[in-house]
Amino acid sequence: MSDSQKEKPKKEIKPKKTEMTEQDAKKRAGNFGEVALGYTEEQALKEAERCLGCKKPTCVEGCPVEIDIPAFLALIQEKKFGEAIRKIKEKNCLPAVCGRVCPQEDQCEKKCVLAKKFEPVGIGRLERFIADWAREHGEKDKPKIKKSTGKRVAVVGSGPAGLTVAGDLAMLGHDVTVFEALHKAGGVLVYGIPEFRLPKKIVEDDINYVKSLGVKIKTDMVIGKILTVDELLDSEGFDAVFIGSGAGFPIFMGIPGENLNGVYSANEFLTRSNLMKAYLFPQYDTPIARGKRVAVVGGGNVAMDSARTALRLGADEVYLVYRRSEKEMPARIEEVEHAKEEGIIFKLLTNPKQISGKDGWVSGIECYQMELGEPDESGRCRPIAIEGSEFVLDVDVVIMAVGTSANPLIPESTSNLELSRRGYIVADEESGKTSREGVYAGGDIVTGSATVILAMGAGRIAAQSIHAYLTGEK
Repeated sequence: MSDSQKEKPKKEIKPKKTEMTEQDAKKRAGNFGEVALGYTEEQALKEAERCLGCKKPTCVEGCPVEIDIPAFLALIQEKKFGEAIRKIKEKNCLPAVCGRVCPQEDQCEKKCVLAKKFEPVGIGRLERFIADWAREHGEKDKPKIKKSTGKRVAVVGSGPAGLTVAGDLAMLGHDVTVFEALHKAGGVLVYGIPEFRLPKKIVEDDINYVKSLGVKIKTDMVIGKILTVDELLDSEGFDAVFIGSGAGFPIFMGIPGENLNGVYSANEFLTRSNLMKAYLFPQYDTPIARGKRVAVVGGGNVAMDSARTALRLGADEVYLVYRRSEKEMPARIEEVEHAKEEGIIFKLLTNPKQISGKDGWVSGIECYQMELGEPDESGRCRPIAIEGSEFVLDVDVVIMAVGTSANPLIPESTSNLELSRRGYIVADEESGKTSREGVYAGGDIVTGSATVILAMGAGRIAAQSIHAYLTGEK
């Protein structure tokens, strides 16, 4: 029997992911430096070797932007890092962002064949490694840009959906302009996600890559006020518009005391700290209340971000007040673990009744103890207040992280645009088409608050649909 006919030795599978180095919990709780420090080349090669190279790679099915995951992992194994980043960028123009904040455990890694018996391949960690390698080594190559179509597309919002649709359309040969309401591009990537999870320099580098594809970005442009969507189409010469303005309208609980000084929506609290650098006041002229005892109400990633930010701003104690148990928390497991390690105090099965104050400022938050009843429409057990269980947490700042809704500015200023009963734009899931001819939408303005990668997936779908609309191609 020849050597080629001999069976290949069976691959030894390491059951656990290769660990990624992190800042020490006590040290990082006092700074805004990145928590996870990324893989070394040696660690990345070790982790990439865990990939089974499946003939039918189910991991790709779990990726909303359909990255060819086995291909880029194989290129890492061969140390072809430049080719690996080019492979990723065929489908994803924000790899450094996605490698850090995507919930891979519920998407590509959940579908990994290895996950049936062991821990899945660390796909997100490897995507981050390749993106960081490309940045550090000045990798500038990009996919080939098609010949100009002569068509102009306006993109409203420079968050993950908007940046994705802009990059994809630019590569398809369209002239794309992004309109951003704030003074800096990036949307939720810069105003919502803290520096310790997603450094602003990383976002800036990915945005610069999108610009290098020919995309123009105009900031301080509040569409719905300075220009409307109707005007973009009717008088500004755009052939199509994509709306990716997000869902940044804060929700409060409607309980007594929410109008006291020291009560923030998570949206305002994180925007002041992240984008407007209030944590560096007075070097930056945006102040923020630095509470010594802070209560954050909610159980999602935004609540975790708010609690961990409050801790870094100097709080002695930060309470995470959540009405269900940890099992029902929508936050990523990794974020929950990091918060616990840093000393966030979890007050589970707890829900606010009212906020008390003194001289106009927060002095405490009165809460009920809760118990779980039958499942509600979300499939989670409904929390029920236990009568007579009230107690008070002495706090001086309260942050409401109980969700957001659609900002009505664009929906209400655009004619013939169908909206849901909650004020979100109605768009076809398979195309992003709205009820208005030439207008497409995707991301949180359609779905409500979701993940970065789901917004990017919606952007990819809409880009293909817009391209077909403008060119007549299938």
